[in-house]
Amino acid sequence: MIYRLRKLASTGAYLILIWLTWEWFQGDTAWTFSLGCTMVSGMWLALTFFELRNLFSTYFDILSRLKILIPIALGTTLAVLSLWFAGPHELKFFAGLELAAWLVIYVKYRFNRKQYIKQGHGPLPKGTWVNPPVEVIQEFDLVLTSGNIARRLREAVGHGEVAVRMEDGELYLLSSYMEAGTVFEKARVVTDKLLRNNHYVVLRPTGTFDQDQRRATPHLTRILIEQNRLYKEKAQEKRTRFINALPLPRSLKSWLIKKFPVTGYDWTGLLIGQTHRDHWTCVGLCLELYHRLGYKTNQYGTGLLGLGTGFFDPIMPVRFLADPAFRILKVEDERAQ
Repeated sequence: MIYRLRKLASTGAYLILIWLTWEWFQGDTAWTFSLGCTMVSGMWLALTFFELRNLFSTYFDILSRLKILIPIALGTTLAVLSLWFAGPHELKFFAGLELAAWLVIYVKYRFNRKQYIKQGHGPLPKGTWVNPPVEVIQEFDLVLTSGNIARRLREAVGHGEVAVRMEDGELYLLSSYMEAGTVFEKARVVTDKLLRNNHYVVLRPTGTFDQDQRRATPHLTRILIEQNRLYKEKAQEKRTRFINALPLPRSLKSWLIKKFPVTGYDWTGLLIGQTHRDHWTCVGLCLELYHRLGYKTNQYGTGLLGLGTGFFDPIMPVRFLADPAFRILKVEDERAQ
């Protein structure tokens, strides 16, 4: 509840301030130019300062970086304009204070940036153990990897898989792929493929799992796989009936059915963060297993205003790096082996 209230207040403040900034630029406020510059810069300064600690801790998320850099650029420009054009000395004084504050925030941003290293297409915390051997991965670990999504979003990781140990003692990785839906493969096979083209990091749960949870995991895993298989069958039947009902040549219908099969991947969840019970994104499936086991994580996909709608709030794998339910394996863990 506290998280949702904070998100509601934060997002609401951003939306109101964006609207107010636009209104001022349109000339729809009673402020003079210099006073408007000072007021808008000051409000962005207050909001950015309030959010700064949280944004620094999630620096690896591109949205967090933009929520710092854009206000810095806008606020600094407005403060300089106010300092240049303002008539009253009091207004110049406040504009100067704002400019100094923006410079302090930028220096802090640069200092915080040094706590991270670039890995692939985005930043990771310094000291992260990249590509640990498969023998290090344990049951319930979350494996985050690079890939096409990470490249497009300019982030270090963009895909997730959860480690599952079956009754035979073999370790597998469970995930959902865009082209295949739920995928269940031996951990060694997956990591070998990743090492050829990408990189990965391992997040270890900070909580514990009891024996009942461990015994239930293979059974829950098979249930998830079966649910996704049944979803694909039913969704494919529905799509096939729809295409066949179209007034199109038979050859074109056959081409459409073959060209656009139901893979079992949650495409809407990729865009807006909604979750389902029988088809998922990669990290959506990982979360589903954790939650069915009763393991608590951060809240994800709560929606733009934290109201639980999921809209405009995709569950990004990189955000798990800041989840207190996990800790990232570091070079200290490597030295301890």
